[in-house]
Amino acid sequence: MRKGLSKEQIAARAAKEVQDGMYVNVGYGIPNLVPEYLKGRDIFLHTENGIIGMGPLAPKGQEDADLVNAAKQPVSVVPGGAIVSQSDSFMIIRGGHVAMTFLGAYQVSEKGDLANWKVPGEDAIPGIGGAMDLAAGTKRIVVTMTHTNKDGTPKIVKECTFPLTGQRCVTLIVTDLAVVRVTPKGLVLEEVAPGVTPEEVQGATGATLCVSPTLKTIEV
Repeated sequence: MRKGLSKEQIAARAAKEVQDGMYVNVGYGIPNLVPEYLKGRDIFLHTENGIIGMGPLAPKGQEDADLVNAAKQPVSVVPGGAIVSQSDSFMIIRGGHVAMTFLGAYQVSEKGDLANWKVPGEDAIPGIGGAMDLAAGTKRIVVTMTHTNKDGTPKIVKECTFPLTGQRCVTLIVTDLAVVRVTPKGLVLEEVAPGVTPEEVQGATGATLCVSPTLKTIEV
């Protein structure tokens, strides 16, 4: 039986980092699941395409093709929410008004460098989207991802080998195996998934982890 959290459990754990009153942005993939665990919270979800106060996914039959999130999923807007131009949306990001962003990643380095927009050798035309602006302008970046690639190679590494999205921008990493905090002194292993040992997490990580003296198991 495979150890570790499901994508939904990763998102649920990551959502616990959000505090009431925050302006929060979510990226593609696992980050896009986070809002489902923030329902009823006193926060404002921000999207690059111009929604301030994004609500849950639109109920079936009530979808509006002109009201979608950054992943092009039909969504709703909470009472008091607003729709602004994409230019204004990016000014909010660049002005430092987004308190927390959840992003996926191909690699995160021990210094908190983020690589999440291009894999070397891919033929697809690269598109960094709003990730670079978010990496530079957001107060806290939380990465949600699987701990390793399908072939078992680590995504948490000593130095990123993929093109960077941002330098020293990641503050917390939530994976299927662990919760790892990025600090000036290195990576701190704070939580492990049920049934997973610190040794197993270290074995799946390409950088040295310092085990927190208050290490605990992720609540699922």
